[in-house]
Amino acid sequence: MISVEMEDVLAVLQLCKPYIIGIVAALVIGIVIMIACRRMCRDKKFLIRREAAIAMVLAVVVCVNMICFGPMATLIGLATGNGTLSDETNEEAAEAAEEIMEDGIVLLKNEKLLPLNETKKLNIFGWESINPAYGGAGSGGINDLYDIVSLNQGLENAGFSINQDLVDFYNNYGADNPEMSIQKQSWTLPEPPADTYSDELIESAKEYSDVAVVVLSRKAGEGHNDIPMDVSKAAYDNNSDAYDDFPEGEHYLQLSQTERDMVDMVCSNFDNVIVVYNGANQFELGFTDEYPQIKSVVWCPGTGNVGFNALGKVFSGEVNPSGKTPDTFIYDMTTAPWWNNGEKIEYTNLADMAVEGMNAGSPQVYAPAFTNYVEGIYVGYKYYETAAQEGFIDYDKTVQYPFGYGLSYTEFEQKMGELEEKDGQISVDVEVTNTGDVAGKDVVEVYYNPPYTNGGIEKASANLIEFAKTDLLQPGDSQTVTVTFDVEDMASYDENDAEAYVLEKGDYVISINRDSHTVLDQKTYTVDDTVVYAGENKRASDDTAAVNVFEDAKGDITYLSRADHFANYEEATAAPASVELGEPYVSEYHLNSNFDKTTYLNDEDVMPTTGADNGLTLADMRDADYDDPRWEKLLDQLTVDEMANMIAMAGYQTAAMDSVGKVATLDFDGPAAINNNFTGVGSIGFPIEVVIASTWNKELAQTWGECMGKISQEMGAEGWYAPGMNTHRTAFGARNYEYFSEDGVLAGNMGANAVEGARKYGVYSYIKHFALYEGNAKMVSVWSNEQAIREIYLKPFEVSVKQGGANAVMVSWSFLGDKWTGECSNLMNTVLRDEWGFRGMALTDFFRNNGHGFMNADAALANGVDAMLSTFNGEENNVANPEHPTSVLQMRNACKNVMYTVVSSWAYDGEHEETGMENWKKAGIGIDIVVALLAVGMEVLIIKGYKKRKNAE
Repeated sequence: MISVEMEDVLAVLQLCKPYIIGIVAALVIGIVIMIACRRMCRDKKFLIRREAAIAMVLAVVVCVNMICFGPMATLIGLATGNGTLSDETNEEAAEAAEEIMEDGIVLLKNEKLLPLNETKKLNIFGWESINPAYGGAGSGGINDLYDIVSLNQGLENAGFSINQDLVDFYNNYGADNPEMSIQKQSWTLPEPPADTYSDELIESAKEYSDVAVVVLSRKAGEGHNDIPMDVSKAAYDNNSDAYDDFPEGEHYLQLSQTERDMVDMVCSNFDNVIVVYNGANQFELGFTDEYPQIKSVVWCPGTGNVGFNALGKVFSGEVNPSGKTPDTFIYDMTTAPWWNNGEKIEYTNLADMAVEGMNAGSPQVYAPAFTNYVEGIYVGYKYYETAAQEGFIDYDKTVQYPFGYGLSYTEFEQKMGELEEKDGQISVDVEVTNTGDVAGKDVVEVYYNPPYTNGGIEKASANLIEFAKTDLLQPGDSQTVTVTFDVEDMASYDENDAEAYVLEKGDYVISINRDSHTVLDQKTYTVDDTVVYAGENKRASDDTAAVNVFEDAKGDITYLSRADHFANYEEATAAPASVELGEPYVSEYHLNSNFDKTTYLNDEDVMPTTGADNGLTLADMRDADYDDPRWEKLLDQLTVDEMANMIAMAGYQTAAMDSVGKVATLDFDGPAAINNNFTGVGSIGFPIEVVIASTWNKELAQTWGECMGKISQEMGAEGWYAPGMNTHRTAFGARNYEYFSEDGVLAGNMGANAVEGARKYGVYSYIKHFALYEGNAKMVSVWSNEQAIREIYLKPFEVSVKQGGANAVMVSWSFLGDKWTGECSNLMNTVLRDEWGFRGMALTDFFRNNGHGFMNADAALANGVDAMLSTFNGEENNVANPEHPTSVLQMRNACKNVMYTVVSSWAYDGEHEETGMENWKKAGIGIDIVVALLAVGMEVLIIKGYKKRKNAE
């Protein structure tokens, strides 16, 4: 769950400051009056002091009411929400989570060691075995509300016994993880140095079992930095004074010296070694080829609460692993085309625009920075397969495990039928047969290799276009899988000449692959004439034809090209030549501090109708088309105050709007577990998105979405802040666990099915972070070219919108070129809404009340963002000129988008609709009435007492 940060507390206190001053002033004045009347006669002193006391109480009550119904209203509403989970739903979720993990574990290497048929005793080495990664940090994390099946427990539940002496040894070394959270990032990897293992401990382990399991893990999460590419510059404590775990220049995704020593020690004493890698990010696993003792390698990333049960089943053979890699594993990450441009770099000429914030109660400075996406479309396997075809790299020496790779305990044969074309679609039947000895599942991976002209449109030689997973096939059984895709999906975006998607004439090789590199069979599809999808001849999946709209994000950068066998590789992939933002961009660059909030106002706009009485309610618009004319009449009923409030205070909710009978709704985090950050209620944790992608199973992705939808509904939420749809551009993205893959087709299909699953329970999914937010990139300018933006980084979102029907998006913290993504109308309107046909709401990422110094409502509303994810009020989450016609028109449109999404939810399904005042407000008014009656009663008693004393005198 997201924890409360001191910056938020201080901001809320600042909002309450006038009322607190009022309370203090009332108490001081009352006390002064009480003291001043001390020399008066007894009856007057009695009257004045008691009247002052009542006045002080009433003043406090009034100020508290103003606080509760004013700046604290949203927070109180969220904190007093109800919603619980049934045992039945939790059990269903746990079963689904374990099934996902069973399908998502990837067997990377196996030399007939797994499954373990001849031993039930295991030596588990590695400190991370007692502190593995269950999820990530931040919104994608899991909570501590439910029991967690540990790695050792998962193995024990499968019938294995664990060497307790080793467990005790690691527990005695230190049982607590260094903190990896949204507040603090510690990269330390506790691991006992090899010389701390006693001879007695090792000898007893050898007697206990001849099988050793080495557990390695890497943890990361939402925060302020990505995974260190040079650990010597990060917050890291060595495990020994005798050496550095990571000498200068070494990165975090390779063995530390202590880990290397431990692996040496284990392999020197055991001939049967299994390596379990428990990180979400690709790791340099080349060392596993150096030791003949390492016979099996298993990738088992963040498991959620129950996922380690699946690992035990894979070890025992109860489950036959069927996961495939969603990313490419290479031997040496320093040779990757992104290596010199993998980290954000601060602009030296914008240092004076740094924004002050808070981190764990301590000051934190965020400075304008940038990342150059120099590799263009050649991301992940698309680079490695193309570079190999061009003869630019030695593939076998570069790539250890290809994209889409994973072993099984059985063998499969795939036979490809003939290509059939109909109505712009290509279909192919693939017969999959289990030719081995045990039951298992296989994945049909379909790729295309388009015709390429040297120096022409950039094209990768391998492109996943569709995939399907088989049922569980018994030995000898077959299943025919029909795979269908649109011909237009093989078009490439030509940013230089046609400025449109183009399907060039020539031969397109359609293949079924074992992985991105291993072709099983192939057929050729020929395009006779080049097709340009421009003007009226748009792609069938688009509402309007795509055109160049991201020229401003290209910058003065050389992008990697396939031309002449990647002849410009050295130039394109070099480190940035300059760390200054040049013209014209530097003159256009702005944060909130230098933004003119009248920029988007148009004095010729006409003020729309507000506060009308047209007799419509939002419920009337259930199932109405977005262009239904009744929307205009409904919007005429809104008041300016209602619109302003809903837009400004959309953190984890959308506010009620009485004029149209709109109910308040709730939105909850996150991808791995549904968490109400205000009441503490949460769900069981699912495996991370990397695991879900590793299943290559669309049905399981939909099951995940269905579970999240059902959980959200039971907890009272209509919106789900997930799934994360960004791309694994590099292995060092600290939030990679929260995203699916390096490939947009795989990620898009996973996301689309999850969105569809959640929608079955009336829950709308905020696909995030839109867009180009491949790491912890707050206020980071991303520079990329039009083709890469469209084909790589927007692809997962596009598929989720077009196929999954996503009707809510969360906007990223990153900049596209020199502007915050939320201020890019070409992204938020031209592409998202006009081209893709998205209809629904766009919400900022966490806003606080200051927009982190770069987000503001005026820029957001003018460019397609509809609401600010803020739970308390401030200047930046409100429009500066709420009475200006332009502002009102923008707010009106934003409210339409929000309501169009909300009315599709379970809140308006006819069974759950609740209108009227929130319960806490009713309770507050009730308390006020009681206090008022008590005050009246006290006043009567005081007057009687005064008269009695006066008469006595």
